[in-house]
Amino acid sequence: MILWLNPATGLSGDMLLGALLGLGAPLERVRSAIESTGLREWSLDAERVQVDGIAATRAVVTTDDDAPERHAAELIELASRARPEPVAQLAVSALEAIARVEGQLHDRDPAEVHLHEVGGLDTIVDTVGVAAALHELSVTAVHAAPIALGSGTVRCAHGVLPAPAPATLRLLEGAAVVGADLAGETVTPTGAALVAAMGTRFTPPPAMTLGATAYGAGTKRFPQRPNVLSASLGSSHTGSETMVVVECNVDDVTGESLGHVVERLLDAGAADAWTSPATMKKSRPAHVLHVLCTPGVEAELTEIVVAETGTLGTRRHEVQRTALPRRTTTVSVRGHRIRVKHGPHRSKPEHDDVAAAAKALGLPLRTVTEMALDEARG
Repeated sequence: MILWLNPATGLSGDMLLGALLGLGAPLERVRSAIESTGLREWSLDAERVQVDGIAATRAVVTTDDDAPERHAAELIELASRARPEPVAQLAVSALEAIARVEGQLHDRDPAEVHLHEVGGLDTIVDTVGVAAALHELSVTAVHAAPIALGSGTVRCAHGVLPAPAPATLRLLEGAAVVGADLAGETVTPTGAALVAAMGTRFTPPPAMTLGATAYGAGTKRFPQRPNVLSASLGSSHTGSETMVVVECNVDDVTGESLGHVVERLLDAGAADAWTSPATMKKSRPAHVLHVLCTPGVEAELTEIVVAETGTLGTRRHEVQRTALPRRTTTVSVRGHRIRVKHGPHRSKPEHDDVAAAAKALGLPLRTVTEMALDEARG
């Protein structure tokens, strides 16, 4: 999926997270990714608000945190524990960028940097939350309009500084920006770091089939301008994208191990992974392990295949995948949350959610499926 952002009043980590939750990223799955870091005493909720007449989603983040500063390495260590693995990679990339920039500004080794305004545990919720939401929405490319920069001054631990703050400007190097008649900070260091970590390309809306649009609410209010971040999802205009299939033949790997490696590959960012039976030399029964992925994660997934199976080699070939536009919503069936995936021709509740609800309610699977679909239609 393609994500296009319009940061007309700037952006922050919580605005981006709110917009992604508004697009349908399942809140419980995002919470689960944050919880996997081991972070304690925190909460994340999505609140529907009106911002100057625009319905938006506000990410409400709270933490039990009174530390005035925190070592950057501590935040990076927490983020590195996030699961699935692509979530950790993106969150760590954003935090490492902040540490690197702070190190440059204060002439210190990034490993020794102490963070002030972005040293709070809410930064973990924002960065891991955004990474998890992107993963859940299957976002493979991010595009954005120029980012609006405010003016004036901003107060921080180092005193009163010009806005945008020096760290923010360093993090925005290479980004497209535009001046705005807005006083104060419109872009936070966390927001700027996430823009870089996502590999954002600054272009007009790319050719795509437009899907859902949502707005992430900021906390500031500007006169005659709604402080919201517009985010739109879309699929490739042609519906076709280049993917890679990595394969290997194995005749000495147990079924338990193959099941494990398939699950690990999916957690690490594979679009799909499966096995098929085969007969190898000497008429040995065997399996072919197949992994479908984007070129960006091919190397990492190949390493997992080699490490888990012990194969002496893999092969790969490019394929064209047609991906229709899709979105995910969440409904409640007698108090149980069930994700529902919507495509152009049908809607389908997630089996794992339906199975868990059916077991808890003592109802047949088919009954709960129909109840979820009725809620989704409503």
